[in-house]
Amino acid sequence: MATETHDAVSACLDSHGGAVGMPQLCGDWFGNQIFWLAIALVVLYFILSRIALPRIAAVLAERQGSITNDLAAAEDLKARATEAEETYKQALADARAEAQKIIAETKAAIKEDLDRANEEADAEIRAKTEEGEKKIAEIRAGTLDAVKEVAKDVTSELVASMGQKADGRSVSAAVNARMKG
Repeated sequence: MATETHDAVSACLDSHGGAVGMPQLCGDWFGNQIFWLAIALVVLYFILSRIALPRIAAVLAERQGSITNDLAAAEDLKARATEAEETYKQALADARAEAQKIIAETKAAIKEDLDRANEEADAEIRAKTEEGEKKIAEIRAGTLDAVKEVAKDVTSELVASMGQKADGRSVSAAVNARMKG
């Protein structure tokens, strides 16, 4: 019998008790290996299903909740940003309208001031023109009198230089007749 056991063991072991080839591939040990493989898989399954997988599921659920909350917060921020943009656009439109109103009021005030200044300048020009015309009329009147006097003097001198005597009435009548046309 000892030989039978030794023969049965000797298929996977050599005479010194060392393995022949790869012990995992020895057909005599397959049953034992499959048994321990099944035990290891069952233990691994229970460890994973009772400890690791619930923790992983909790982390995934927490992560999903965090993502959902972040997306909701992002939507809220987007809505606020849109609202702020609309408020900004409205404020900008109001500011432009107010600026246009101020520009129109300023233009009207400037036009009013300009019209008033033009009227004052026109009145001043009219006054100076009238004053100038009066002075011109005075100068004309004075000039005609002066021309008559000069003409009388020159005529008297001419008549006297010709050796004749001229009386003042006849010289005045001749100068006046000549000046009238």
